[in-house]
Amino acid sequence: MIYQEKINDAFSPNGRLSSNIQGFRPRQAQLEMAQAVGRAVKFASSAVIEAGTGTGKTFAYLVPALLSGKKTIVSTGSKNLQDQLFSRDLPTIQKALNYTGKVALLKGRANYLCLERLDQLIAMGVLGDKSVLNDLSKVRKWHSSTKTGDLSECITIAEDSPILPQLVSTTESCLGSDCPNYKECYVVQARKKAMDADIVVVNHHLFCADMAVKENGFGELIPDAELVIFDEAHQLPDIASQYFGQSLTSRQLFDICKDCNIVYRSELKDLAQLGKASDHLQKVVQDFRLLLGDGSLRGNLRELLNNPKVVEGLNKLNETLDFLSEVIKKSLGRSETLDKIFERLAEVKVLLKKLSDTTVVGYCYWYEANGRYFGLHITPLTVSDKFGEQMKSQKAAWVFTSATLEVGGKFEHFCQRLGIENAEQMVLQSPFDYAKQSLLCVPRYLPDTNKSHTLTILGQLLKPVIEANNGRCFLLCTSYFMMRGLADFLREHSQLSVLLQGETSKSRLLEKFIAEPNSVLVATQSFWEGIDVRGDALSLVIIDKLPFTAPDEPLLKARMEDCRLQGGDPFNDIQIPEAVITLKQGVGRLIRDVTDKGAVIICDSRLVMRHYGATFLKSLPPSTRTRDLNKVIKFLKTSGKI
Repeated sequence: MIYQEKINDAFSPNGRLSSNIQGFRPRQAQLEMAQAVGRAVKFASSAVIEAGTGTGKTFAYLVPALLSGKKTIVSTGSKNLQDQLFSRDLPTIQKALNYTGKVALLKGRANYLCLERLDQLIAMGVLGDKSVLNDLSKVRKWHSSTKTGDLSECITIAEDSPILPQLVSTTESCLGSDCPNYKECYVVQARKKAMDADIVVVNHHLFCADMAVKENGFGELIPDAELVIFDEAHQLPDIASQYFGQSLTSRQLFDICKDCNIVYRSELKDLAQLGKASDHLQKVVQDFRLLLGDGSLRGNLRELLNNPKVVEGLNKLNETLDFLSEVIKKSLGRSETLDKIFERLAEVKVLLKKLSDTTVVGYCYWYEANGRYFGLHITPLTVSDKFGEQMKSQKAAWVFTSATLEVGGKFEHFCQRLGIENAEQMVLQSPFDYAKQSLLCVPRYLPDTNKSHTLTILGQLLKPVIEANNGRCFLLCTSYFMMRGLADFLREHSQLSVLLQGETSKSRLLEKFIAEPNSVLVATQSFWEGIDVRGDALSLVIIDKLPFTAPDEPLLKARMEDCRLQGGDPFNDIQIPEAVITLKQGVGRLIRDVTDKGAVIICDSRLVMRHYGATFLKSLPPSTRTRDLNKVIKFLKTSGKI
């Protein structure tokens, strides 16, 4: 049987999937997507596919991948999706198709326990209070039974435990083949498995990091593949930009200080000057952070370097790095770790020089600061040349898919950002009956945005609908100010259980939302996508306004200036397409299954008053529309949800 026939057969009513997977029902859109992936494989070409919620896109790309027998990389948008794909979807399809190839899961090194760091912590003690010490003993207990060293498996400690950064290596700090634990190293083992596997599941951050390493000529982590699939592909352009740029962070510098102190306290106790020099560097780094200002900041590095005090601070940082290098130079060869630190310092100094010269065009120079942390960044304004080049040089099939890629019926914005040319383009509508299952409301009498009374009036307007629905509502905000303000308003004026992003972990918030009746989850960016709540637990999604990124956000501002210089219109070419994709993600939280019903309220009259509102509406699911909040209450009642 030829390849395309095998795909058709697998998805047929009596095919392998229907016969071996309980509850599997053939769907026309799913088959069409699988055939498109099959064509890309056959001709080593590209496909860009928007597949609406409920299409079953995971099966639609995994089945052709497994049937092809080709070396395949599947890249997802997050580590959570990566784990779900590897632990749930892939084994189901492997079993149904009787697939005998090897599969592997590969994450970035920051996810794996570093045995050298663990030994150091046991010998030297940890940084932090008793709870951190307690977490270390939990990790040691887990370590005795783990086969992979993947720290996400150690569920006895919180995902943001302060012990975790102390237990992992970075590219800079890793000793590589000189490490005493090299043979047992979990990163090395995971990489070897990926090299030998037929299907490798990664995430976009790891894929782009590897691509950047390849570009710099240092070798590669991800092996060359014959089929590359990107799920949640809408996230890819922004992630790729980060990796083709360069960053110097306070974390990197503090790590150098910490590692110097470990060497001094454990290996070279006679080298007191090393301890003093690293302590001095730590103080200079802290002093430099103070020069950037208070609070959470993001800004233009070119403008920042017009401030003589900041330039002086950078010069002092450079001098202190030079001094530490000189101290280490005298003891080179006495410690492998110290030799590695010397190399890291050399790289930091080169990067600092690059960051100080902001005259190079085509890049955005920006900085951020929050608490003790700061980062200085150079980010390319476009990755289309580098990404497009990679696609041309690697003779493979490239598949990009997501529920949100097109804007107003076109893929132009997405394809341009990644340099994708001559790809088959396809929009597959969701099988859901949005007109019956959902109502979209842009309420009348909305308050003006960004006024002092906006928050209170909006709270008063929305409260009756939220209460009539007994909560079961996501309130998605475009700023932390609105998120906290609306949460405070509801806590003060209603009896509902108000859950607020940031007060506990994301997974715990979702568990509480599903378990507790009458819940309202008030959140910002991280709940706009990748969240799947089905059934009665969620029947109302409210969005405070159109999710335009603030035009003074450094990276966006630089891209807009560049667009203007090239004769484009930044608002139409950049801001609208990106806001449309984000809005589609937020709206997509509501209907997750054929039996779901509910309403979406978007509190922004620009959707109906401005000409560009039509572009947004055209890109949203075809829900029934109204401007009357009473009709929303009535719809929710007649839907049997109240």
